[in-house]
Amino acid sequence: MKKTQKILAVLAGIGLLAAAAPAVRAQEVVEEIVAVVNDDVITLSEYRSQWEITKAQLQAQQLPQEQYDQQFALLKKEFLNSMITEILLLQKAKELGLNVQEQIKGMIEKIKQENNLASDADLRRAVEQQGIPYEMWLKQYEEGMMRQGVLYTEVERSIVLGDSEVVQYYKKNPAEFTVPTEYKLNAIYIAGENRPSEEVERLKAAVDAKLQAGASFADTAAELSDQPMKDAKGDLGTFKAGELETALEAPVERLKPGDKTGWINNKNGWYLLQLVEKKDSFLRNFEDARKEVEEKLFNEKRNAKTEVYVKTLREKSYVKILKPDPLGLG
Repeated sequence: MKKTQKILAVLAGIGLLAAAAPAVRAQEVVEEIVAVVNDDVITLSEYRSQWEITKAQLQAQQLPQEQYDQQFALLKKEFLNSMITEILLLQKAKELGLNVQEQIKGMIEKIKQENNLASDADLRRAVEQQGIPYEMWLKQYEEGMMRQGVLYTEVERSIVLGDSEVVQYYKKNPAEFTVPTEYKLNAIYIAGENRPSEEVERLKAAVDAKLQAGASFADTAAELSDQPMKDAKGDLGTFKAGELETALEAPVERLKPGDKTGWINNKNGWYLLQLVEKKDSFLRNFEDARKEVEEKLFNEKRNAKTEVYVKTLREKSYVKILKPDPLGLG
């Protein structure tokens, strides 16, 4: 069910910021209006509801605090504009007469197949287990696809990539397509924290003596290393150049497979490393990297054209923001 929850949450996010309801009629309860977008409005309750959903999704990512703070600040700054943009795109979709019903049917079948859901009823239950009414999820999904349809029709369809620009990008940016050197390492670790230096030296000497006598690195680690290398029998894992701390990686660079470093003092202990296997760095050939180059260039062009398109769409529309900071978030 975890996989189902993840996929359904992502799909719900496609249409998360649903278009605001039509203008409030006289007999309905009047509430505060945050913004007017052509014939639609964003009400305070709609803004608050979408804000809480989106904030909860950001919190669910469990980002490091610094990264979370950056994302939260950006979300707070751009949230109202994002809602306005999504309303404008939905309005444009209706103007163009876009119909995405067949795409929705196909995607729903794909979701059911990928998550072993036998029927529409099973899908409904899976969606509602997220706390989202099925009809709301379906509506948000439909509107999300309509907005994507506008961007495809008005932006993406006009993007052309020439062979020459793809080749030139590859030639001018070799670092992006260079596979770094890779090391497979064994390690024996002697913790130095809260341990007399004499005992540390005794343990290091015992390790050296055992290896010199012909014992395997794995057996020696299992017997004499501290955790976590003891249980791992010395298997430290595989690392690409730059992933290890400099104090550990620099001595490894000079080794040949089977060779060992001297003892390396790093932070709270000592490491003895053995190079098991080394894969040298190499530049991927053009044909191997071509699809990646094309995707990168296409995305760059799409982002630039989308920004221009949305700006133009907004300039041609009636947009009036009545409450720039609806929730007083600052």
